[in-house]
Amino acid sequence: MSNFHRTFCWIGAALLSMLITTMVFLPAAWLAPLMERTTAGRFVLGDTQGTLWSGSAVIGVPMHDAADGNTIMPLIPGRMVWRFSPGVLFGRIAMSIDNSLVLSQPIHVRGNWRAWGITAASLSMPARQLVALGAPWNTLQPSGQITFSWQPLHIAKAERDPNGMDINGEMSVELAALASPLSQVKPLGSYRLQFSWERQHAALTLTTLDSFTAATAPSNAMLLEGKGTLENGHLQFAGTAQAAEGQENKLAGVLSFLGQPSRINGKNVIELAFKS
Repeated sequence: MSNFHRTFCWIGAALLSMLITTMVFLPAAWLAPLMERTTAGRFVLGDTQGTLWSGSAVIGVPMHDAADGNTIMPLIPGRMVWRFSPGVLFGRIAMSIDNSLVLSQPIHVRGNWRAWGITAASLSMPARQLVALGAPWNTLQPSGQITFSWQPLHIAKAERDPNGMDINGEMSVELAALASPLSQVKPLGSYRLQFSWERQHAALTLTTLDSFTAATAPSNAMLLEGKGTLENGHLQFAGTAQAAEGQENKLAGVLSFLGQPSRINGKNVIELAFKS
């Protein structure tokens, strides 16, 4: 082997070694811009530690402070810890996410660049964390417990929409023992919002979890129900909110915050209507 070829091989080996070392020790902070782009700036990663392949961070929302500039308000308690297989460089996705403070069990993601599956789990945290999302939560100042849960989900790039994603599976959001300073009745009640995903379409159903009876404590002084759809990022929802029997005067303030009064089937209700 000539000196030229020998030198070329050494340089190539050195460059390959540098590339592998760089990939192995890529800082976790590299994921922060990806999170920001994926969520259109609504959520960010803060206090990232470790590497791209094995690290942790706090999930929060961006805030602007006149004194400190841009800061992050934590949304999910604790730190999200991840392990990411380098096989993603070859088109194979294998990832695990854990946070013992809020997750029922670690989440595992398996698949490829076009489609992947997410294992079933739930995430539970105090409802007060929703204040970080701004209006209307910063006005409601909710207390209670919120739980996001999902059955196994299958996600894939949409065939006819290069920027869209197809989702198949069931998801739900539960608010247990919801209360607010806007009402003297505590708790207001417990509620579930169910999502049934089929590609880029989700059917939404809002229900009150327990019925109120005058003979027992007012576990649900406010009754919520409704249905809607979420399609290609556009929401349509229609429902009602009303006070349980005997709670009308006490709930007048919080009900007026939710919408305009109406009368349906002889009952005084608040019509809930959202469209985006």
